[in-house]
Amino acid sequence: MIDIYETEFRKADLNLLVVFAALMRERSVTRAAAALHLSQGATSAALGRLRGLFDDELFTRTRGGIEPTPRAVELARRIEPALGLIHGAVTDRDRFDAATTRRTFTLGMSDDLEAALMPRLLNATAALPGIRLAVRQASRNTVADMIDRGEVDLGVAAAPVHRADHRSRDLFASGYTCLFNPRLLPLRTPLTLDDFLAHPHLLISYDGRRGIVDDLLEARGLDRRVLASTTHFAGAALQLATLPVLATFPTHAATVYADLLDLTATVPPIPMPQYTVTSIWHETLTDDPAHLWLRRLVEEATPSGS
Repeated sequence: MIDIYETEFRKADLNLLVVFAALMRERSVTRAAAALHLSQGATSAALGRLRGLFDDELFTRTRGGIEPTPRAVELARRIEPALGLIHGAVTDRDRFDAATTRRTFTLGMSDDLEAALMPRLLNATAALPGIRLAVRQASRNTVADMIDRGEVDLGVAAAPVHRADHRSRDLFASGYTCLFNPRLLPLRTPLTLDDFLAHPHLLISYDGRRGIVDDLLEARGLDRRVLASTTHFAGAALQLATLPVLATFPTHAATVYADLLDLTATVPPIPMPQYTVTSIWHETLTDDPAHLWLRRLVEEATPSGS
């Protein structure tokens, strides 16, 4: 078996796999070259050799850089954990030291979760100069594909769609809270249903047409007047500073925006469901020391974290 490995390895320079990992991470030949301290020409040449090695285009050009092919995504699932093991063997380190490592971790989440988690995460990593956190917008419907494409290291979402090769962990429970500006809309709390229906609303939804509040009201034969809609909770919160309207937010985000913008937070006058926010990742990263550290970091930063 050793002879077989030696024969196969003669066909490939293992440094090419390092270039492959950088291209997957950076989604740009130029940025990958900078990260590897190589010239752009050398990185492009390495990509050419990788294409020949795996008999696949691996990356296609886009307006913003490069995108991996399905074959590249599948290779990344196996190559990146293997590189981590090799790195540990070469450096005689099988532990992750956040105090000395230089690394960017990318999280996939919607902006309501970003509002609740990122301040805590940044406080927790402020004394770690080599750690950088990046966030990409993701929803429960998109985060699994982003994980599979290597675009995010860890997803956070409410009931995320996932497959057999994903792993997940429940983080915290949340629900819904109404927000309004008491200086522009002097209402008593808790809100009555009459007040809720009498005043205009800002709608936050992915399609900008209707949300869970509309579904619940419709089931009771009621409706509300929507003044405007947006796809981002942060944008809606800023509008409350100047408009006499109501808006319904996830409770974890409503708490943050109420404190920052001096808004009133109150329980909705109609029963609304509770839900669980979950972290999700690819199974190949479950035992990776760096990923274990990242998952613990996120768990400790949740509203219920200690």
